[in-house]
Amino acid sequence: MTPDTIRTVIGIIGNGTALMLYLSPVPTFYRIWKKKTVEQYSAVPYLTTLLNCMIWLFYGLPVVQPHSMLIITINGIGLTIELTYIAIFLAYSVGAARRRVLLILVAEVSFVAAFAALVLNLAHTHFLRSMVVGILCVIVGTATYASPLSVMKMVIQTKSVEYMPLLLSLASLASGTCWTAYALIEFDIYITIPSALGVVLALGQVILYAIYYKSTQQILEARKQQILETRKSKAGQIPMTEVVVDGKNGSTAGSGAGKGHC
Repeated sequence: MTPDTIRTVIGIIGNGTALMLYLSPVPTFYRIWKKKTVEQYSAVPYLTTLLNCMIWLFYGLPVVQPHSMLIITINGIGLTIELTYIAIFLAYSVGAARRRVLLILVAEVSFVAAFAALVLNLAHTHFLRSMVVGILCVIVGTATYASPLSVMKMVIQTKSVEYMPLLLSLASLASGTCWTAYALIEFDIYITIPSALGVVLALGQVILYAIYYKSTQQILEARKQQILETRKSKAGQIPMTEVVVDGKNGSTAGSGAGKGHC
């Protein structure tokens, strides 16, 4: 088996793991759709991933980096999925949060369109185009893998992994590992740097999940008990009110009876 064949096979596996990564937030967005609110979820990871997909899709085009069909296919699929997530987020967010997401989305699309126009008009060789776009891919790809750092900080502060889905972390780890191997077989520094960083950060998320899983269960159980106690307390107020009303009625009835007796 030739190195090119091995690289292609790993690339196909990488596409599969990347697809898992793109689909891993589905339970999160199902929860958002069901509750009709975005709760404490942030749109930043999805906006960053969207920008990453757009840049990598441009990098894989024949006019920039020929023979990169695997990069085109997975990033085209990722682009569609991320747009769907952002549309759901916009539908169930309100006020300033919605306006902020919409402004960032417009800014990202405008930036990529302007960048593509400049590269195609000013860089006239595949080498120059792949270098310029590749450098941007490294920057944006690094930001994509680093975007969960804010969530990791929240996990450490709250000692809860409720808003850091394990499936997302595992998919990120698998995808980063495959694409690092893909880039190393026929060395591509622009793919290697963000992918290797992704492996390190995803591994950090998995470790955090293992550390704070028990405390998360305790927090969720305590919250559940608090809700149950609140409901019992509210339910217990109804018969007490009825007793007071009955008591008043009884007093009134008793007073009336006394006057009649006199």
